[in-house]
Amino acid sequence: MNRIEALCVYCGSSKGNDARHAELARALGGEIAARGITLVYGAGGIGLMTEVADAVLAAKGQVVGVIPDHLARAEVQHGGLSETILVHSMHQRKEIMFKRADAFAVLPGGLGTLDEFFEILTWRQIGLHDKPVVILDSGGYWAPLRALLDAVVTEGFAPPGAHALYHVAESVSELFEVLDATPAPAISKVPERF
Repeated sequence: MNRIEALCVYCGSSKGNDARHAELARALGGEIAARGITLVYGAGGIGLMTEVADAVLAAKGQVVGVIPDHLARAEVQHGGLSETILVHSMHQRKEIMFKRADAFAVLPGGLGTLDEFFEILTWRQIGLHDKPVVILDSGGYWAPLRALLDAVVTEGFAPPGAHALYHVAESVSELFEVLDATPAPAISKVPERF
């Protein structure tokens, strides 16, 4: 059984068009706090990012936000986090989020969320880490992504074992079942260059 102390959550800086996405973010935040896990995320005070963070904070949990200074200046930063880390670039943001987390959860989001997911998945594929990566696909939002990942394997651009690099959960409880059943990471390198 793997004890997750910090969970990095990738999600949208928008709420999307379906209120269920915000409900899912709040449910995840509440469960993170209930389990005594620290949330690590991009420090946004908007969209699903604030929904998950506010739910953790409302339940007296700990939240670490990592934000580049240009986004902080644009006033998208959450103002009430347990800890805020200001960095100079998106690359530094992703590196620190990686270092601070024991696992990764992917909620609905846009291009930034996809960027974060694919980078952490690629790092796992090339052996830079073996931390769990879980797509939270309640309601089927990520069905097109899952189909794309299947096509990448089917078309021979990734080995059949590529599906083992990530998990899919359809509920918050299933996400934590996956995390609880995943062996503790043995590899935790960070690339020297981004």
